Amino acid sequence: MKVLKGRALKAGDNVSTDHIIPGRYAHLRSNLPELVKYAMEDAIPDFASRVREGDFLVGGNNFGLGSSREHAPIVIKMSGISAILTKSVARIFYRNAINQGIPVLICNTDEINDNDELEVDLDKGTVTNLTRDNEISLQKVPPFMLAILEEGGLLPYIKKYKGFIVPAK
Repeated sequence: MKVLKGRALKAGDNVSTDHIIPGRYAHLRSNLPELVKYAMEDAIPDFASRVREGDFLVGGNNFGLGSSREHAPIVIKMSGISAILTKSVARIFYRNAINQGIPVLICNTDEINDNDELEVDLDKGTVTNLTRDNEISLQKVPPFMLAILEEGGLLPYIKKYKGFIVPAK
């Protein structure tokens, strides 16, 4: 997971969990594959038809605000998104995403356009915009959260390590 490559799918500021999973589809929470078809529909109307495995969801300020639905990061991950890049994020969404195994990376997203090709290096803490040939610094992810992400989320991590301990590297 250290280096990720994909295309940017850009959303705006204040993307709430209701934008990620519109409330009118709440009845599908027990059918996640069906719910994925409607992910991000209100923020990026053609998201479901455009998203490809490895893409990045790029937000502005205040990504993930609203309720603490853990289904929101789950459907983003199930859609194929490898990481979320955003200027700022709601705290509960951030932890839910890490727990589900999807990185939320804080950086200045102003210089990332829709469809830009990106390379994210989690060790170096950089985003290289291959389309614009520039580099953006990321706020580094704490090592214990990287360890959780490397295992695919909190539950796989706890199963592997028999609890919540940070393994020696």
